[in-house]
Amino acid sequence: MSNSTNTTRAQESTNAIERLYITMRHLFNRGFYKPLGVSGAALRQSLLQLRPEIYGSLAEEKAELNGLIYVLERLPEGIEQCRYINLTSDEGYSSSQFQPIIPPKRRRNCYRIDDEQMNIEITRGRSDIYDILTHLTFLFIESEKISKRVLVEDTDTTIRDWIKLEQAAQQAELSQKEREVALIHVANILGRPFIEILAVHKMLSTDTEPERFLKIIYWLGKLAIEEETTGNKRAITFSPMLRERLGHHIHGERWANTIKDKLRKNNLLERPIHIISANMHSVMNSLFAKKALSKEFKNTEKLSIFEALSKPENSKLRDQVVTLAKKNGMIAIDDVSGTNIDVQIFDLAKLDNDACGYELSPSTPESEKPIIFVMDYAFGEQAYETIDEFLKPYRVKKNQEVFLNVASISIMGKAGILEGGKGDIMIPDAHIFEGSADNYPFKNELSKSDFEGNGLNVLQGAMITVLGTSLQNKDILKFFHQSTWNVIGLEMEGVHYQKAIQSASKIRNSIREDVKVRYAYYASDNPLETGSTLASGGLGTTGVKPTYLITDKILTQIFNS
Repeated sequence: MSNSTNTTRAQESTNAIERLYITMRHLFNRGFYKPLGVSGAALRQSLLQLRPEIYGSLAEEKAELNGLIYVLERLPEGIEQCRYINLTSDEGYSSSQFQPIIPPKRRRNCYRIDDEQMNIEITRGRSDIYDILTHLTFLFIESEKISKRVLVEDTDTTIRDWIKLEQAAQQAELSQKEREVALIHVANILGRPFIEILAVHKMLSTDTEPERFLKIIYWLGKLAIEEETTGNKRAITFSPMLRERLGHHIHGERWANTIKDKLRKNNLLERPIHIISANMHSVMNSLFAKKALSKEFKNTEKLSIFEALSKPENSKLRDQVVTLAKKNGMIAIDDVSGTNIDVQIFDLAKLDNDACGYELSPSTPESEKPIIFVMDYAFGEQAYETIDEFLKPYRVKKNQEVFLNVASISIMGKAGILEGGKGDIMIPDAHIFEGSADNYPFKNELSKSDFEGNGLNVLQGAMITVLGTSLQNKDILKFFHQSTWNVIGLEMEGVHYQKAIQSASKIRNSIREDVKVRYAYYASDNPLETGSTLASGGLGTTGVKPTYLITDKILTQIFNS
């Protein structure tokens, strides 16, 4: 009974995800929708049926606080005040007087056009749109909850708690006592204990906006109440240029050509290239930190140095590593294409003696000394757009193409783990695309045995590439984990990278067929454990050890190849 019930719930959840994406595509093609109108009802109902783990008590009457914080970190500040949200392509706002608003946990440019409108630039493909619409749907559901709790039934009047919150939210400054009184009213409105409300208020307050939480709840409620009482509905629109450009790889092509131009100008285009998708510090630090900081960290383990470099206050130490890296052949390319993917190129022919802890074979000829090309993390479907464009031949002249000598492609990233905890390591041997029959088995040059004996749990098996991390619930994940699929974790880019690699190496023949592929992930969360989802907070220094263990194995294989 338990098994069939779980399967049924998993199937219901899968259907809810499919409905969400079909609805999103329909609304995108239509060009606009009203989130609390008939057109937005399908999104709300599907999300409520799905009950993603990351959104906790979304489907209950009480407010969901952890989910709210998670969403606010990924949407532009002030979006709760906007009645009109416009998703646009890169249409030149950066050349205007508008200052971009960049959410703390998502690299996207947003512009507050006026008191009522927020424009959000989409330059990272469909995954970005799905991500935004999912988070906005969560916000609208929460705002509707507030409206229902504060509006007296069949009237336009509101309860006393709301009137008191409204008065507090409109004051420029509150004393500690006034603040706590207002938070007591908020606790009643949200159906949450005062102590929880106090903690969230503290978490969201800033030096410039100490009462940010009060104002967020006020504006979420205010716009929902106005929709109910005046019929003045909020609207989400998609600009004509965004609808026209989406899927055409405009930003990916611009990004790839910028990098190939830089390689050509530095006479690196025909050397062996090892691509690594990672962050912008682990490869550089692994190569140069020990030497760059030898005075500051005598006889210190590398891991302690890496942990010190990860602390925000140690910017001077990081600058020293960058300086040494640039002296030894590192070229940094800050993104201007709109992809938000920065790049580092390491020319290993320019390494001074003892500059780093890795050595090339002395017999390696100059023309065969590798190039390491590090690209920052892509987002979902953007992984296909960028790698697909980069692996195409470089057009030097109209009738002259240069095929890149890509020797290996390594993908290191964060992922959700289904058996274990934060910081554990996952080594995939296949990627399965959620919601489709697509699966991509491959030979991984990294294996479980490479990481054993380091005090971390290491899993090897299939991984599922999901359409959005915020849409997963326990029922779907338990099904994948416990069924014959043997899924060990979930992430958002694996299938998209593999699709680009296989088409370039086996169909287009633009890179060698035997290109070496490495995938390794470290766990950022366990969505099967309540309290261990992404909404529970970041990794902190827990991610340092697995990040550098994976980086070391990738670099060791590159230097020994």
